[in-house]
Amino acid sequence: MYHPTTRVLAVLELLQTHAQLSGADIAARLGIDTRTVRRYIVTLEEIGIPITSRRGRDGGYALMAGFKLPPMMFTDDEALALSVGLLAARGLALAEAAPAAASAQAKLERIMPAELKRRVRAVSQTVRLDFAAPSRAPSANETLVALSSAALAQQRVLLHYRGQDGVRSEREVDPYGLALRGGCWYLVGMCRLRGGMRSFRLDRIAGIAPRPLTFARPDGFDALAYLRESIAGITRAHAIEVILKTDLQSASAHFFDEIGFFEPTADGVRLRGQADDLDWFARQLCAAPFDACIVAPEALRASVAALAGRLAAMAQLG
Repeated sequence: MYHPTTRVLAVLELLQTHAQLSGADIAARLGIDTRTVRRYIVTLEEIGIPITSRRGRDGGYALMAGFKLPPMMFTDDEALALSVGLLAARGLALAEAAPAAASAQAKLERIMPAELKRRVRAVSQTVRLDFAAPSRAPSANETLVALSSAALAQQRVLLHYRGQDGVRSEREVDPYGLALRGGCWYLVGMCRLRGGMRSFRLDRIAGIAPRPLTFARPDGFDALAYLRESIAGITRAHAIEVILKTDLQSASAHFFDEIGFFEPTADGVRLRGQADDLDWFARQLCAAPFDACIVAPEALRASVAALAGRLAAMAQLG
């Protein structure tokens, strides 16, 4: 649902774009009634926007001839940030993100000087960003807005949620924060039903209702860091411990966060992780540009040896 202020600005945008619009046209475009349109027109006039109105069949509202809003002034770096940000918004796994980003860029270009407009359009038309494509239906903008607002206000919410197994439930949750990972949006917070921290996929949330209860969010809480750590700590078929012959910065830069937990030691960096497929973990380990010593499990040694034998055989081919 749009905030009334947003709709007032939308009326101003329509009047800037069209020479004249009737109250019925504005109402139809914004999904409101004509009485509300008249109220928004009065609001614009009260803040100093000169609007002329004509009654009758061919009448309507228009901005006073010659009136222009002050132009926005951006530095080159600010224009680049805006352009790349709008490109990024199109890959955020939100249902309305792409058309909203295109509309926002069009609005910016209408009020930008010609040279700045050329630079922004150059980025838009020549730069492409590689985002992980969402494998599921994108989340609704309203869900993200509602939950981020509740998290900011530290207000508990009631979620109508569908689990991975399809079972539906109602859960009271203290929303701590949201994060985008792997093409999907997640809410992270304290689940009162389970009595602990949980993450919820936004595309599985069927409804949200605010509760008259507040909570205290932990200082500096990072929803994305929580997601990464929770995934790294999932119990799998094999518990793995490896000593990486490098420093912590190099180890963290080479491996993705979810592979496990890193701890500096006198001999290098201890990596503790979990894996269902030891052959896969062996490939990750052997792709590193530094040596490693396998502590456990013994079966991982066999996987690394088998991979080494395969590579040796490939080197002899031809």
